[in-house]
Amino acid sequence: MTKWEVILWNDLKGKNMLGFKVRRQYGIDNFVIDFYCPELKLAIEVDGDVHEFTSKKLSDSRKNDLLKDEGIKLIRLNNYDLEDDYESIVLYLEDIFKERARNIGIPLITKYE
Repeated sequence: MTKWEVILWNDLKGKNMLGFKVRRQYGIDNFVIDFYCPELKLAIEVDGDVHEFTSKKLSDSRKNDLLKDEGIKLIRLNNYDLEDDYESIVLYLEDIFKERARNIGIPLITKYE
């Protein structure tokens, strides 16, 4: 895992994100997802410089299509954004988790709202 994946993992593991279990390095088909919440069908990818290469862009595009076909919402975060304002990114992810839970009808644990 990259530096920012390790840092983000500390805020996602152990049901730290609104009580939802998040797995890291989760395999779906032939792809590995950085972080995945099965209950919400929510994938999170942390992208660094390597994602600017043409071959990686093609692979990312195939991954995006597969996840969409499976009904999985994909959130892509950029290493630069994490480094620039990590706290805001975590708050953004909390909002995404809440919205996804509402959209699929999963009640949130009251202490988190």
